[in-house]
Amino acid sequence: MDKHEIRELEKRATIVRKHIIEEVYSAASGHPGGSLSCADILTVLYFKEMRVDPSNPKWEDRDRFVLSKGHAYPALYAIFYELGIIKREELDTLRKPGSRLQGHPDIKRLPWAEFSSGSLGQGLSFGVGVALSGKIDRKDYYTFVMLGDGESQEGQVWEACMAAAHYKLGNLIAFLDHNGLQIDGKITEVMSPEPVIDKFQAFGWKVIS
Repeated sequence: MDKHEIRELEKRATIVRKHIIEEVYSAASGHPGGSLSCADILTVLYFKEMRVDPSNPKWEDRDRFVLSKGHAYPALYAIFYELGIIKREELDTLRKPGSRLQGHPDIKRLPWAEFSSGSLGQGLSFGVGVALSGKIDRKDYYTFVMLGDGESQEGQVWEACMAAAHYKLGNLIAFLDHNGLQIDGKITEVMSPEPVIDKFQAFGWKVIS
């Protein structure tokens, strides 16, 4: 990317953060921290890297994005608004009865979400399955998974890491949003996953920090 592209993405990420704050304020509940900390990554994925068609959520050859830390869905709803998938007034319905925009996603009511996450630790396993399916079917789509650093305390995350390496899933990319916090405090004080980079490498992953 050149400097102009980077500046434009930074501007868009700032707008996404504004939407996040407005959503959570309107709901008077939610998880602003974990949503704000992944805004840059989601902006780059959806507006630069991923192959998606907002008008066709189940396009067979689309890239897949799995938000494993489902409490950060205000960030993805903001992205959906910027893509023209949902209307501005719908953002104000976050967590309200009858809304499509609940605190965790409902893929039956919002088909652009790939995964009804909520119980932490499951998203990478789902992503492994999606990526393995693509490899078997000889599709060229990528599967991207967003993990929380507190979520990486879950044992299922590491089982999925082992499976991904075993099946040589080069079409799977996971992001660990390392913001250092979870709902009960600092990750290092609750249940430290460190050294997390060494762990991913030990499970056979190529790691970029």
